[in-house]
Amino acid sequence: MREVYEFTARTFTGVRPTPFGALIVESKTGTLLVRATNAVMRENDPSCHAELRAVRLGCKKLQRQSLAGYTMYSTCEPCPMCMGNALWARVDRVVYGATIADANRQCLQIQISAKEVTRRSDMKCVVEGPVLRELCNSLFTHPAMRKAFRVWSTRKSMLARH
Repeated sequence: MREVYEFTARTFTGVRPTPFGALIVESKTGTLLVRATNAVMRENDPSCHAELRAVRLGCKKLQRQSLAGYTMYSTCEPCPMCMGNALWARVDRVVYGATIADANRQCLQIQISAKEVTRRSDMKCVVEGPVLRELCNSLFTHPAMRKAFRVWSTRKSMLARH
């Protein structure tokens, strides 16, 4: 979890900080497969969540559609879209830091837990979290991120008017 936290925190030195980061490791060995951060703003694509990007990169790297045998670590509890994608990819386990409720204090979220998405699925995946919650939540409250959230809110307001 610390590795995904540190990887994600490095975005704060750039022009597009994000509190959302994910990495995928081999479940048995812990060997890193891929890591990714949220790119929604950069790509102008609402599906460019860190977890989805990590799954896409991992499947591409392995040249298969299954990530069975792999674990995903995420700085934040995966949203229903991301958790559904992890289930479809057959990820063994998802471990998250901050909760959806933590993220919702700063930005919009769909209030359905990753565990609930998994419970309602035919596919199996162990969901663990929160782990290092306060550390991961600090990504949402970092001054650079608070500034970015204000810009995101302003941008959303401007787009809604047009």
